[in-house]
Formats: sequence, structure tokens, C-alpha cells
Amino acid sequence: MRFRIALPLSALLIVCSVVVAQAPPMPKPGAEQKKLEYFVGNWKSTGEVKPGPMSPGGKFTGTTKAEMMEGGFFLVMNSELSLPGFGNGKGLAIMGYSSETKQYTYHEVNSWGEQEDATGTVNGDTWTWNDEHKMGEQVTKGRYTMKVTSPTSYDFKYEVSTGGEYATAMEGKSTK
Repeated sequence: MRFRIALPLSALLIVCSVVVAQAPPMPKPGAEQKKLEYFVGNWKSTGEVKPGPMSPGGKFTGTTKAEMMEGGFFLVMNSELSLPGFGNGKGLAIMGYSSETKQYTYHEVNSWGEQEDATGTVNGDTWTWNDEHKMGEQVTKGRYTMKVTSPTSYDFKYEVSTGGEYATAMEGKSTK
């Protein structure tokens, strides 16, 4: 009886150890993911929203806690914001890098029921993110630019376009 149980169990262990031995090595983060580490930490943001169809405009404030996810491939950001026309809210965002498209990725959801997907590039000390929103039949393009000004601060600007020139919708500064 013991032999009937031990033989299949031994065979299973041998098969499992062969499969594990043939598994590819775990991937490691590259230089692109290392660039995301700049954003790790606790950030405070201040700035101004320009008056427009979505907001009366005015000052805004926010805080963000950002940390690299275990493994070092993605940056996870938890934010709290106070925006004119929206009030207080929270957001969860994940930044990463796609080796397939050679672009940075940004995915966000927030307590106002919005979701955001953007792709980005970095050139020297400037990060540029692009997105698209569809409201009814109207397509709005967005461009979010972050200019690193020191190891603990960056300036940002969000611009929108409905087919023509980009217009500034929001700008400000973030500091650690």
C-alpha cells in the first residue's frame, strides 16, 4: 500500500523539479524602470486650474505617496486632491514601462469615477505624457509635461486640445 502511494508521489516530485529547473530566470528591472524611482516618496503639489468647461478654475492642492511595487517594475501612487469644481478626492495610479512599445505607461482611477490611461516618454529632465478622452463625439487630447527642477521637485503643466492648438488647463509644482 505504501509503495502505491510513494511511487506516484515520487514521480510527481521528479516532474515538478524538472519543470522548475527549466523555468526561465525571473526578469529584472531595466534602466527605464530605474528612472521611475525618482518619483518614490511623499510629494506635495500646488497649482492652478484654469477656468473651463469642467471647472470654474482656481487653486488646487494634493499629496501623493509613491513607492516601487515589489520587483521594481512599477511605481504605485496613492493621491489625495482638492480641486476646484470637484472638491476632495483620492486617486490610485500605476506607472511602468512597456518594452514592447518602448513607452512609459500610466493608469489611474479616482474617487470621481474617472479613469486615465496615458503613454509617456522622457527626454533628459522632461517627462511628457499623452492621453485621449472621448466625451460623446468630441475627442480631447491631453499632454502632461513634468520638468524635473531638482532631486526633490518638478514643475508640471497639463494641456488639452480638441483638434487645434493646445491650451493650458492646469499647472503647478510638486516637492518632496
